Amino acid sequence: MRIGVLLLPCLGICMQVALIGGTTVASGGGGVRAPAMFVFGSSILDVGNNNYLQGATVGRANSPYNGVDFPGSVPTGRFSNGYNIADYVAKNMGFACSPPPYLSMVQSSSGPLVQTALTSGINYASGGAGILDSTNAGSTIPLSKEVKYFGATKAKMVAAVGPNTANPAISQSIFLIGMGNNDLYVFAASERARNRSAADDERSDAAAAALYAGLISNYSAAVTELYTLGARKFAVINVWPLGCVPGQRVLSPTGACSDTLNEVAAGFNAALGSLLVDLAARLPGLVYSLGDAFGFTEDVLADPAASGYTDVAGTCCGGGRLGAEAWCSRNSTLCVNRDQHVFWDRVHPSQRTAFLIARALYDGPSKR
Repeated sequence: MRIGVLLLPCLGICMQVALIGGTTVASGGGGVRAPAMFVFGSSILDVGNNNYLQGATVGRANSPYNGVDFPGSVPTGRFSNGYNIADYVAKNMGFACSPPPYLSMVQSSSGPLVQTALTSGINYASGGAGILDSTNAGSTIPLSKEVKYFGATKAKMVAAVGPNTANPAISQSIFLIGMGNNDLYVFAASERARNRSAADDERSDAAAAALYAGLISNYSAAVTELYTLGARKFAVINVWPLGCVPGQRVLSPTGACSDTLNEVAAGFNAALGSLLVDLAARLPGLVYSLGDAFGFTEDVLADPAASGYTDVAGTCCGGGRLGAEAWCSRNSTLCVNRDQHVFWDRVHPSQRTAFLIARALYDGPSKR
């Protein structure tokens, strides 16, 4: 997928907007200009919302070595050594980076929020967030609340510029969603606590089926609500192989991936794909692209050298075995060859992995 771009000045930054047509980002002038991108998800896409949440249990990435490769080498709230997937999707669309975090905009008057929403978008993603409200409850912004925040944003847009300007801008914008990883981590931890194997135990199979039902119900409600609020163009990223992140590998005596968790993730991804097909059939004008982060990462792990990686199991910033027994902090061991690591910390991709995932999702070959 390729883009045509138009330079626009936005809040002192020269940004570009992409040409969007059909269910994919297309080249040429036949598409509709995307004025903005609105982002919903977890820490994979969070660019700083958690910095504004209160509480000792809130996961934050606002201290070194997070951001070591970001311009200025400053931690921004991204769970990365630099840019994350939201940034690189935005860059591929022609923007400078991800739109800013919602909670940074609501600290002041509604003027900057509306201007930013109209010209680049808003990021509502929150580290630790789940599709289920119960996932890491009290220390994050669940998907349902992220959607409510967008509803509040739209209300301010309409009040400021009127529906004739706000509604077309929303319908032509891209709605990026990447969510589900934390719900599955919580489920896997619960199954381990029960000493149950989702691969062999019928009770675990039933538990997984019930989990999928709840996740898909909430996901459907969120997309439907966004559609009701005017969203029409969705870019959805599925869950990558969660069983292969360092935080899961370290649970194995041999450092192996958790096949069980990967199977659970694959099952969710299949259900998500079916949901999107159904929603597109039921909701007139809804179009979507589904990015296969799971398949892309599987390919990288199978042949890391082809992508320039030398470490596919350990963290770049952490501590203990595989660097996965502690979260990244200013006291962590920091790797030097960060572009050769798939993972930044216990569960997040390195900046280079984020770049490659976004490029593959944006400009890679279509798969059925």
